[in-house]
Amino acid sequence: MPSLRLNSAFASFATLLLFSLPAMAANPLQVKTDKGKVEGAYTADQQVIAFKGIPYAAPPVGNLRWKPPMPAAKWKGVRPAKDFGSHCVQTGGYPDMVFHDPGPSEDCLTLNVWTPANAKPDSHLPVMVWIYGGGFTTGGTSEKRQDGQFLAHRNVVIVSMNYRLGIFGFFVHPELTAESPHHASGNYGLMDQAAALEWVKHNIGAFGGDPSNITIFGESAGSFAVSTLMASPLTKGLISKAIGESGGAFYSGGLGYQPREVLEQRNVQFARTAFGTSQLADLRKLSADDLVKAAMAKTDPRPPRFGPDIDGYFLPDSVPDIYAAGKQAHVPLLAGWNADEVRASVLFAKPPVTAASFTAQAEKEFGARAKDFLAVYPATTDEVAKTSAGDFASDRFIAFSTWRWIEAHIQTGDAPTYRYFFTLGSPGDKNHPAAIGAFHSDDIEYVFGTLDSRPEAVWRPEDRKLSDQIGQYWTNFARTGDPNGPGLPAWPTCTPADQWQVMYLNANPEAKPDAYRARYLFLDQVWGKPAH
Repeated sequence: MPSLRLNSAFASFATLLLFSLPAMAANPLQVKTDKGKVEGAYTADQQVIAFKGIPYAAPPVGNLRWKPPMPAAKWKGVRPAKDFGSHCVQTGGYPDMVFHDPGPSEDCLTLNVWTPANAKPDSHLPVMVWIYGGGFTTGGTSEKRQDGQFLAHRNVVIVSMNYRLGIFGFFVHPELTAESPHHASGNYGLMDQAAALEWVKHNIGAFGGDPSNITIFGESAGSFAVSTLMASPLTKGLISKAIGESGGAFYSGGLGYQPREVLEQRNVQFARTAFGTSQLADLRKLSADDLVKAAMAKTDPRPPRFGPDIDGYFLPDSVPDIYAAGKQAHVPLLAGWNADEVRASVLFAKPPVTAASFTAQAEKEFGARAKDFLAVYPATTDEVAKTSAGDFASDRFIAFSTWRWIEAHIQTGDAPTYRYFFTLGSPGDKNHPAAIGAFHSDDIEYVFGTLDSRPEAVWRPEDRKLSDQIGQYWTNFARTGDPNGPGLPAWPTCTPADQWQVMYLNANPEAKPDAYRARYLFLDQVWGKPAH
């Protein structure tokens, strides 16, 4: 009898243990994706779990170089996801870009997820997918200023992905076109972004995200990409809302999308000059270093530009024409740009800018329309001319293309559109005074809440206040399609009926009628429809 009592007690304990195992085994750091389990790590404050370096596609190496992204292989066991994957091999760089990953590699198609620590598969949190900028030639997800954990504090799930760049992401070649079942080549970097969105659609629910509420957002080339993804038939059903920060694929000197046929001819000549062969099989055998060196060489008076093309597949037509036909994603859009995207000397009048020199430049560039140009970019005094030169440089660089995108979506997008103008000048540091103006990419730290990723900057109370407000605006928009919320200055839609209201983002955000519309209408007239 004692042994029976012992066996009965053991059986009861075993039953209790069995029913307790799921709770005991549940590990919030582990999530099952369609390719296998991944294990992330808590951020320092324990409020967010970060999953880094998750493959969303197969490594695009060997025969997969210059092909659309293929599915990632499944793995057994639990894959560590605590460190960033390598950034993609690139042909450029900027001093303010500092990566914290293993270094450049062609094996780079990974993404990262930041999710609130208390999120569960049934939380259905809004999802925000970030696309970095860098002219489609440089960039990566491991910069500290793009850390998604602080936005995730606002009860959203943040995703960022690496995508192929430069010659690796946008090489157009007739043999590539011939081998494609879609008779297209190039745009592999954009296809990577679309593949990452597919991954999000299929997997983000396990991280607590809502696969039916995905907002894409990006800055500079990332903003160009947002406008392009909205135009592509390959992303249908993958985008719920969109945010663009300084950039739209409508006009920009260096990033204007070219027809595939033009780039095919140019790249064949480039390959012959650089490598003595234009055969695809030979080019696929080249090392990544050889391709980078050739792409960066300055031997050709017209060096190749490796960026998006109108390929007939990912982009069946030019982006402006797709929007004009109303074939873009009809989703809410929030977009804008910074007050001082570039300095005057970069694109137009060289220092010193005077009323006389600016007027001469205007007459040289616009001829018979110079008088009309000077009516919207006045040069009545040297000081006024300096301001106008800066305004025009920013407009030609990126502001006009962003304006045109917003304008097109207002006309045919059938969805609310919100526009902003970021005007808060960056702070100085211990050795330099505060900047006079809000320059290109200055907004990134404010959006992500990562001001402290620049410890050398002397951040002011107004910087932290604006960063908090932008974080609320952006995540409110991701949640509902409307940036407005309790305690925030009212942000109306941008429509003709409301005098094209623009939210000025500065120390005291305020919505005002568009004060510069005449400038953009003039540029629209003289530059026409720069689709190609």
